[in-house]
Amino acid sequence: MNFVSPTQGNLSMEQVVTELHQYVKQAPDNQYKLVIGTDSHTTRTYTMMVSVILVHRIGQGARFFYRKTRNRPLMDLRQRIYRETELSLELVDALNKRGLNALTEKLPLEIHIDIGQQGDTKVLINEIMGWVTSVGYEARIKPLSYGASSVADRFAE
Repeated sequence: MNFVSPTQGNLSMEQVVTELHQYVKQAPDNQYKLVIGTDSHTTRTYTMMVSVILVHRIGQGARFFYRKTRNRPLMDLRQRIYRETELSLELVDALNKRGLNALTEKLPLEIHIDIGQQGDTKVLINEIMGWVTSVGYEARIKPLSYGASSVADRFAE
């Protein structure tokens, strides 16, 4: 599973975990938040899914890494939102197996979901947030889900 860093180019998942640890070690007294989010865009021929790993140094910027996957077209909104959430949760598990759990034990981790009170996705809020919180993570929706609705969205074209 490879990721892209806007500043460092292509990185393996292990390299991403190392970069996250190093970023926190640079200023260990600061407050941090780890964010995982996925967004997608669908055309008639495919759905592009973009998952983001972001470490936010509160008040002082952030570092992020993203991964794109091209899938068969998912035209159904509910199916697409469920797949986005599933990819985010799978990513957290894979990262934890590679050492991210040492950070998640100390820092808050949020799963950002590209749904909100406005539009067609509002009917999904309770079930998606319930799913994420039931597996032990903090769920954020719009307007607080910038990992999915801003950062991942930017690369999902």
